[in-house]
Amino acid sequence: MTFSIAGRCARTGMLGAVVTTSSMAVGGRCAYAQANVGAALTQHRTDPRLGPKMLARLRDGVAPPDILQDFEKTEPGLGWRQLAIIDAKGRAAFFNGGNIYSIFKGRVGRDCVAVGNILRNTDVVDAMVECFEADEGRPLAERLMRAIEAGDAAGGELKQIKSAGLVVAHRESFPFVDLRVDLDPRPLVQLRLLWELYQPTADDYVVRAVDPDSAAKPA
Repeated sequence: MTFSIAGRCARTGMLGAVVTTSSMAVGGRCAYAQANVGAALTQHRTDPRLGPKMLARLRDGVAPPDILQDFEKTEPGLGWRQLAIIDAKGRAAFFNGGNIYSIFKGRVGRDCVAVGNILRNTDVVDAMVECFEADEGRPLAERLMRAIEAGDAAGGELKQIKSAGLVVAHRESFPFVDLRVDLDPRPLVQLRLLWELYQPTADDYVVRAVDPDSAAKPA
């Protein structure tokens, strides 16, 4: 009951993911990103432990397809999971567990990977990938937002979505963007609003953290 996309910006090196679902608090459970490492998604009977595990394996230099192949041997309950992962080089992979009974799909695109389950149709995943690929000149967070909006317009999931999350990592140990809508009848509309409000200040928050002496004074 979730659809999502993880991506990389080849120009800036940013990595991130966006996700939406019909249950609460998806941003805190399903999407993960780390600067210079990669981004990961874990969904469908979600195991939030798998996101950090995927990133840890990326830090060890393991390629995304190999990580997921190893998980099939070592992670219990993986048949219920849907996973996606992309590394800092743009290599990506996805996994669909054999116990997923709904309409579902995964697709790797150029610098992105999208997955979805309990969908109205598989066009949802295709729309996300194709939208992301068509927007290379825009900031990564904007590309991710447009991609998931395209997935929603293509049909979305069977149930009413209620939560959404957007995370982007860039250079620092903390997220460049980490925005969440946890219970709303139109979570992507609200996430779009949050991103448009946050975008002009995102660089300022980084400066405040790493070089507070040069941060602009409040107006």
